[in-house]
Amino acid sequence: MTRLAALLLACLLAGTAFAQSYPVRPVRIVIGFTPGGGVDINARLLAARLSEQTGQQFVVENKPGAGTNIANEYVAKSTPDGYTLLFNSAAFAINLALYKNPPYALRDFAPVSVFSESVNLLVVSASLPARNLKELVAMAREKPGSLNYSSAGAGTSQHMAAELFKLRTGTNIVHVPYKGSAPALTALIAGEVQLSFSNTVAINQHVKSGRLRALAVAGPKRTEVLPDVPTMKEAGVEGVEVPLWFGLLAPAGTPREIVQLLAANVAKAAHSPDLRHKLVDQGADPVGNTPEQFQRQLDREVASWLEVVKVSGAKAD
Repeated sequence: MTRLAALLLACLLAGTAFAQSYPVRPVRIVIGFTPGGGVDINARLLAARLSEQTGQQFVVENKPGAGTNIANEYVAKSTPDGYTLLFNSAAFAINLALYKNPPYALRDFAPVSVFSESVNLLVVSASLPARNLKELVAMAREKPGSLNYSSAGAGTSQHMAAELFKLRTGTNIVHVPYKGSAPALTALIAGEVQLSFSNTVAINQHVKSGRLRALAVAGPKRTEVLPDVPTMKEAGVEGVEVPLWFGLLAPAGTPREIVQLLAANVAKAAHSPDLRHKLVDQGADPVGNTPEQFQRQLDREVASWLEVVKVSGAKAD
């Protein structure tokens, strides 16, 4: 027993020393989205700041596909040493509810911290005649199946927000999934689809330029960036609120000291005056919560999305 205790103590001390020196080489931040969308923008803002804070490079690596499942599985199966991390959005919790047998589970990850929060807005092509939510719903009901909506793929918050919207309004709008937020947004601007749900970080500039028209916020309150856009409830549609966050996770088994160190750095980055200003200017709110708070948030969201998937009949098509 004495030898075993000595061995355990040695391992603990070694792990603590390792964490204190972390990172000693570049760290990869994997995301399951294409460049240019809200997740990618937030990931690169955070990576640049973590590089400054630690003196080591944090490099963003895009691994899109399968509704972010490729990236999620890759990180879940990576060595839990803090050098391969996952940056994801609310799609992470959605996938665990939407897919019957995802190639990973919540227990395969160690939540680190939520970097920022945003909201999804229902936006339409500038060429669409509908000027408000009431007109859009009337148009969709008059010609079922005639309108299409884009998303960054099955299981993304855009997909689930649209399915919730269809459920609450009794409309039939066709899902057209794309391989990432940027191509989904490009298709909307080009008029290939008529509407989409997208976060303020990605669509803010396009709404202000007139290329897109924002009809409603899928959240409990209006966004400061586009204060004239009503919430779904204000516009006459109840029950379409989709939480949207951007956060960092590590593979399960990553030393607790490293997870705590990363969380502290994420919080420091999120609330640094210049980065905070950039986030708010884009329509995002800085967060920087603890690993324990992030874990509880994920537990709640997975349970909530399981109920939504059951009621709506949404599928990972």
